[in-house]
Amino acid sequence: MRTEDLHSLTGAYALHALPDDERDAFERHLAHCAACEQETQEFAAATARLGLAAAVVPGPALRDRVLHRVTTVRQVPPGGGTAEKTRRVVPRGRGLARWALAACVAAAAGLGGTAVWQYERAQDAGQRAAQAERRAETLAGVLAAPDAESRTARLADGASGTLVVSERQDRAVFLASGMAEPPSGKVYQLWFDDHGTMRSAGLMDPGSTSQAVLMEGAVDGAAGVGITVEPAGGSKQPTSDPIALLSMPA
Repeated sequence: MRTEDLHSLTGAYALHALPDDERDAFERHLAHCAACEQETQEFAAATARLGLAAAVVPGPALRDRVLHRVTTVRQVPPGGGTAEKTRRVVPRGRGLARWALAACVAAAAGLGGTAVWQYERAQDAGQRAAQAERRAETLAGVLAAPDAESRTARLADGASGTLVVSERQDRAVFLASGMAEPPSGKVYQLWFDDHGTMRSAGLMDPGSTSQAVLMEGAVDGAAGVGITVEPAGGSKQPTSDPIALLSMPA
């Protein structure tokens, strides 16, 4: 298989959609290609948002439509290729990652709307739906913002995390892919690092290994983001050493 062909497999590899022989060949290539490694991490983080739509099982027709669409769109290899010469060059952090993540959120938000509809007969359905809609709109707005910047980092046990920040909106989103579940009775808590002072930015879902979290509060000039393991319900201040630290995207 040519190197040019291997470059085009990042998306399929992140979705675990490669046959065994192509997966093995791509993993050998991945060990020596920094561009493909970064792009694979970005695609893996983007798919985390889709996990939030698990409450609705799509019909078989959706799979057929998606697979048909895939055959009509050619993926541009990272770092070069003839197709890239005829297109406007966009920085990786502000192009591929932003649009891939925004596309995933748009799809997940549509499916999530169906899940909300199922609970409309409950007494507090209107309030829950309004809150969920506002959070989904804000989350999607951050990922699709023209000034959105992203930073992807490898976490423990092969997991990856992507921090997306919109300076204009002063908000941030954290996307996790493949994180191990926290110990029983514990939860992952996100923090803004205010240049040495940790400020709580919300809790992650302890039952989901891949997810997207709209971080609570404004970025407000924070230098980075940390993740700690805290008792269920969270803590006012970190009670453990960070398991991950990400600086803000440049």
